Amino acid sequence: MRILVLGGTVFLGKAIAAEAVRRGHDVVCAARGEGGPVPEGATHVPVDRNEGLGPLVGQSFDAVVDVATMSVSWVRDALRSLDAGHWTFVSSCSVYADHATPGGTRTLPPLEDDPTAEKTPDRYGSVKVASENAVRDAHDGALIVRAGLITGPGDKSDRFGYWANRLSRGGRVAVPDAPDQATQHVDVRDLADWIVGCAENGTGGTFDAIGPANPLSLVLGEIAGAVAPQGTELVRVPEAVLQEQEIVPWSGPRSLPLWLPDSHKALMFRDAGPVLAAGLRLRPTAETALASLEHERDLGLDRQRRAGLSSAEEESLLSALV
Repeated sequence: MRILVLGGTVFLGKAIAAEAVRRGHDVVCAARGEGGPVPEGATHVPVDRNEGLGPLVGQSFDAVVDVATMSVSWVRDALRSLDAGHWTFVSSCSVYADHATPGGTRTLPPLEDDPTAEKTPDRYGSVKVASENAVRDAHDGALIVRAGLITGPGDKSDRFGYWANRLSRGGRVAVPDAPDQATQHVDVRDLADWIVGCAENGTGGTFDAIGPANPLSLVLGEIAGAVAPQGTELVRVPEAVLQEQEIVPWSGPRSLPLWLPDSHKALMFRDAGPVLAAGLRLRPTAETALASLEHERDLGLDRQRRAGLSSAEEESLLSALV
């Protein structure tokens, strides 16, 4: 197959291109190239999507995979400019309007691009909804991939990687006292494998592309089992203490990743049944943890992070328990 990846230099896009090459496909990656090189064996076509698809306009592909993050205009331009037998658009579980109630399927209202608007989570989800609608209007049988938390090598969000990093250093590790909170993730390599397989098989539809929901305590325990030295102690910190110490959920400075506020307790409690039935195969969390730790070491274990606690912040938090 001749497969075009609109992206292909960073994280999921790169993993998709690499998997397609591994399977013997003719892979073209359209990207500026600022995120790094395309996988070995793929062809890089330099493109700035703000200026259109340039030399690719009018070309035909057996399959196109679009990983556009937050631009309906990019998506529409690609749909107009390319001929494809199968189309995949990578969306997000952020499209859902209600993250507090399990099982909700109502999506946010669609929004067009507005470069002057603040890039809030709700706006991100609404632009994804508009992009999904554009793809469905243009392609019968398109695959819409509503990804959840994507983990594994190449992840720059620092969320899952924080735990692999921190637990590998042992000692007393502050964890949120929310052991039963639902937690889901999907390894980027498993998601890429499934997306390429769907392109090969012509699979269409809309899927929450995520692994099964497991208790947070189990997920952290699996990570610890893979990377933590003997004697590591996971210290549960009550949510009231976390709030008093101004520790925030999910991501950002002074955060404990994977911990969710009440307003988002269902964010990682989507139904994985349909995507598993459609062929998504998942590796053990421990294997993802080991690969994430290797990536963390490449980046530097002591670097400034996008998510998590510094050593000093964690020590201060643990001291508040005494």
